[in-house]
Amino acid sequence: MGIIEVKKLTKQFKDAKAVKGISFSVEEGEIFGFLGPNGAGKSTTINILSTLITPTGGSAKINGFDIEKETDEVRKSIGLVFQDPSLDERLTAEENLIFHARLYGLKKKEYIKRIAEVLKLVDLTEKKDNLVKSFSGGMKRRLEIARGLTHYPRVLFLDEPTLGLDPQTRFNIWEYVLKLRKEHKMTIFMTTHYMQEAEYCDRIAIIDSGKIIALDTPAQLKRLVGKNSIEEVFLQLTGRKIREEEASTQEQFRNQIMAHRRR
Repeated sequence: MGIIEVKKLTKQFKDAKAVKGISFSVEEGEIFGFLGPNGAGKSTTINILSTLITPTGGSAKINGFDIEKETDEVRKSIGLVFQDPSLDERLTAEENLIFHARLYGLKKKEYIKRIAEVLKLVDLTEKKDNLVKSFSGGMKRRLEIARGLTHYPRVLFLDEPTLGLDPQTRFNIWEYVLKLRKEHKMTIFMTTHYMQEAEYCDRIAIIDSGKIIALDTPAQLKRLVGKNSIEEVFLQLTGRKIREEEASTQEQFRNQIMAHRRR
């Protein structure tokens, strides 16, 4: 059984069905990519799995806990990094993490140790006493990832974790994500608009109009469709692109990925 199990999940909003009976599982330690155009059902699915909204039908379990019957246990099992910034910029980096730790009921001795660990992981130890309003976009993203890890989650949800960041900062964020998987066997469930980032995923589910239309490894998806990139696969399957990017930006990020793989 996977650490995430989804069976025939549906969500109806008045006149529109956002999610249409999707089923999939995610294994522990896996980086699972969830790709789809705007309005495809990505955010709705993540909101259901993170207990922010309830499904209309079907079922799902996170870390063995039912998302409707055991919401508190599910919430303890997950970390969330939202697409939109959600840090308190009037507080320091450390104060943001302390506030989060207290919300999850961590004892002081426990969270002091944990905060030191996650700040070190994202290279923000020397900035822990700085106000967040002085941070760059990349530093804020790293702090949000640290915050999502403070309460020892089994699954980390990343919704567009590098949106709006420059290619070098995006690459740095991914180095931290890969480090999490390698050193802590963290399960990562993420969405992205950047097709090059999807190459990092162990498996990818492509969702369109509320239905999963393909699910496999990046290599197998490219092989099945007869294309050379995930971007081409996505275009072939959905008939549209997720997001336009400058060619030079795409090439720069692609080169960084290839360099990382050669290490």
